[in-house]
Amino acid sequence: MLTPRPHDLLWGLRPEQLPQEAPAWARAALDGHVPVVVRRAPAESGWVAVGVRGAAREQRYATWMCLSEVSHVISPEAVARAGRWRQHGQRQWPALRALEQLAQQLDALGLSWGVTGSLGFELASGIAAAHAGSDLDLLLRAPDPVSRTQARALCMLLDEAPGRIDLQLETPQGAVALREWASESPRVLLKTQDGPVLVSNPWQTQQVAA
Repeated sequence: MLTPRPHDLLWGLRPEQLPQEAPAWARAALDGHVPVVVRRAPAESGWVAVGVRGAAREQRYATWMCLSEVSHVISPEAVARAGRWRQHGQRQWPALRALEQLAQQLDALGLSWGVTGSLGFELASGIAAAHAGSDLDLLLRAPDPVSRTQARALCMLLDEAPGRIDLQLETPQGAVALREWASESPRVLLKTQDGPVLVSNPWQTQQVAA
């Protein structure tokens, strides 16, 4: 069975499948074939937690989607591999300039990375979502532990690129901000399916603490 991961974009959710209390803008968005974004939250078997994006920044609606309704999936890594930012009409945006610079460096390091956030949404769907001031949101798959020294080296790469860049390390247990893991803090915030928790090691479940 298909098992979407957080930040994947899914197509196939229809307006009539939303709960009755869903806002009109969410129905309108889905009527325009806008994809939904997989979010990190519990879901019953055969379902996945998703979020609907509206045109305005504050328009975000959390709901669930039946996996059997998914018609198409685009992962953050697929967005990175496609390289569509090279044909974007606003290549002078800091986020796009940073992406062009970092893509080569991350690929050269052999890392599995992807683009998320508003820019990733726009590059994957072709629907305008980003703007000149948008941050660049990146995801790095980290099935094996990344040392804090390695995290600091990655932060130096980010600091050499233009604009604001947020990179999340996706561990088997959840997601942790690269900059937080690169810090001196003894415990860091790990985003899990069941909510955020403070941990000393984002790769070890037994160290999860409330």
